[in-house]
Amino acid sequence: MRTVLAWMVLILIASSSAAQWLELPTPGIPRTPDGKPDLTAPAPKTRDGKPDLSGMWAREGDDRYYNNAAADLKPADVKPWAQALYERRLADLGRDSMEAQCLPLGPAAITTSFFDFKFIQTPSVLVILIEDLTFRQIHLDGRQLPKDPNPSWMGYSVGRWDGDTLIVETSGFTERSWLDYDGHPHTEALRMTERYRRRDFGHLDVEVTFDDPGAYAKPCTVSVPMELFPDTELLEGVCKEDEKPVAHSPTGTGSQETAAVNVSRALLSKYVGSYEIKEEDDVTSAVVSLSGDTLFLDLDREGPLQLVPISETSFSESGNVIQFVSDGQGRVTAFLYVTVEGEQRAVRVR
Repeated sequence: MRTVLAWMVLILIASSSAAQWLELPTPGIPRTPDGKPDLTAPAPKTRDGKPDLSGMWAREGDDRYYNNAAADLKPADVKPWAQALYERRLADLGRDSMEAQCLPLGPAAITTSFFDFKFIQTPSVLVILIEDLTFRQIHLDGRQLPKDPNPSWMGYSVGRWDGDTLIVETSGFTERSWLDYDGHPHTEALRMTERYRRRDFGHLDVEVTFDDPGAYAKPCTVSVPMELFPDTELLEGVCKEDEKPVAHSPTGTGSQETAAVNVSRALLSKYVGSYEIKEEDDVTSAVVSLSGDTLFLDLDREGPLQLVPISETSFSESGNVIQFVSDGQGRVTAFLYVTVEGEQRAVRVR
């Protein structure tokens, strides 16, 4: 349901000429009697007895942390300057996001990324190749993090094993990057700690903790379930090649171009209800709720996301636009979910 998922489909279509390896059986992996990869088989080990994280991985799906890495924080836990910047980015429809600018995702690569990841593990380094042509090196040779790192998009990473869990420490992120798709900021003092545990052949449990005292009163932790995708290969996804993110993003109606829009609670309450988006045999639920004077949208039970008003009938949701539709009697009957690729219609059912 997210804009980036649709964009990924477009990228794969555009890359069809390089898709020779999209269906290539992975040798030496456990399979069920019908020949399919056995994702519930035991996790593989390396020659030195460590869990082998090698393979093609992708996030299992959207969840409450997908757009909002600070979902578990209370408002008082976010420093005023960070909250103000976050709200401005929401109001600006994410026009300065890493995706819109075709820049590396930085710490958001693990919390938000819709890309596939290819893990290549050796005893001294774990290399993570990302579909957008960026990469990470997690050094396992005992070195320490640099004391005064030159700020970079993907940071500097070192890892160590604690039993079957790989613990990764990363620092040195440029403050230009975001923590998530919604736009939570950070300072260059950000420290990211990841814990990787391959619980079976096809599932990788990842826990990510962000610690940045300059922006947040306490660390925030998100879970990122990942699933193995065997019998395929990594393809490149070139942002500039598609030329959609900036040129075709929803028209600027954010804080830099218009004053904040105040919508009465009475009008907001008319939008509250249950909606459905139907596409062939697929039905996606969409629940609009009201807390205080703020609307929230929960798509497919992934968790409520804040809707920022840009007019009395239109709202921004992480850069996408929600436009409510009324009938001749003023009753709200549907809303349009507008993304850079087009729009979907959500019909009110309750």
